[in-house]
Amino acid sequence: KLSKFLVKAKIATYASIGETSERRLDDGAKELTYEDSDFKYRDRYYGSDTFSGEEVVWKDGKLVWSMNYHGRTISMPVSSKKIAEFLRKAMRQVQEERPFRGPNNFKEDDFEYLDESNGDINWFNGVEKILYKGQEVYRLYYHGGSM
Repeated sequence: KLSKFLVKAKIATYASIGETSERRLDDGAKELTYEDSDFKYRDRYYGSDTFSGEEVVWKDGKLVWSMNYHGRTISMPVSSKKIAEFLRKAMRQVQEERPFRGPNNFKEDDFEYLDESNGDINWFNGVEKILYKGQEVYRLYYHGGSM
């Protein structure tokens, strides 16, 4: 149930910005939330080209899962906006077997998304990268698991 919920939550929030809205908090954070049945998801992050954040899931009001992440744009042969648009497309490919980030590999035009992870939903870590014309332009590290 948790994996299915995470897939729905991730697709409904960051992967769909433009269709949904993020809330700006007084401390400068951006926050996205999603609820379905007895689960609640929150993604809160700070920054833009360099950023850090946390995703958390509650079931029946009890914290059951979390993930921390830190990423940045590495080089700019293409705009940050284009990188973010491509990242959202990759994130819409998230799968129940690996509900942390996007797929292992996703390509479109001059962009390529790569994700390597270790572990499972209970205890994991990984790194995702975006290449533009073969050059790395973005990298994110993440880790987390069940509570």
